[in-house]
Amino acid sequence: MSNNTGWALFLDIDGTLLEIAPTPQEVIVPGELTGVLERISRQLDGALALISGRPLVEIDQLLAPSRHCAAGLHGYERRDARGRVHRATAPVGHIDLARARLRSFVSAHKGLLFEDKGHGLAVHYRQAPQLAELVRQEANAALALLGEDFVLQPGKCVEEIRPRSVNKGSAVAAFLLEAPFVERTPIYVGDDLTDEHAFAEVNECGGMSVRVGEESETLAGWRVPCVVDVLNWLAEIADRPAAIATLPHRALVTHGG
Repeated sequence: MSNNTGWALFLDIDGTLLEIAPTPQEVIVPGELTGVLERISRQLDGALALISGRPLVEIDQLLAPSRHCAAGLHGYERRDARGRVHRATAPVGHIDLARARLRSFVSAHKGLLFEDKGHGLAVHYRQAPQLAELVRQEANAALALLGEDFVLQPGKCVEEIRPRSVNKGSAVAAFLLEAPFVERTPIYVGDDLTDEHAFAEVNECGGMSVRVGEESETLAGWRVPCVVDVLNWLAEIADRPAAIATLPHRALVTHGG
């Protein structure tokens, strides 16, 4: 029997496990990360899930050959512990019109990156931060073509349109209703505005919510400075399972939790 059967661990990817890169395709996966996550998952009897804005296929490519429980596209698609993939009902909306508008906008502005996620659309401006307000205005204009089934999700140097019916918090809630996550204390670690719904859900469950990075107000109850701190903590858990409970001793209490 594992020493960690009382915990469920939920991890964002970009900005939490991986350093932010100029584009999503340029991230570097630390060589030891895959093995560390596999060892922790075994210790937790499988109660480890990755929660990301990336599609499931990209999550699997990044961490191949591992295939963990995971939620992609902010919870629009979710793979449970039995390997079944659940997808939310596709919202009705003229997403092709919004897609075409954003593609045209991005092509006219150097430094912007358009990301087509199928039922989600994102414009990254990390390489053109001076265009932040213009990107926000254009994303809102594209959103207006879609109706109430979609919302605008701001992130770190990105404006993203996603289905309203799902978010990272709803993904965590769904996992917590299923084995092996059910009746465990959840820990959620994330770094961005997109993780705030998950922080709220974990707080409601009496778990530990942890924001990576020192900027921005947050609902998370704890804060660690950077990705390296998260990776060091995970490496310690892989070698010493009881270290999963030491995160509060490594973190600062926020005013939001």
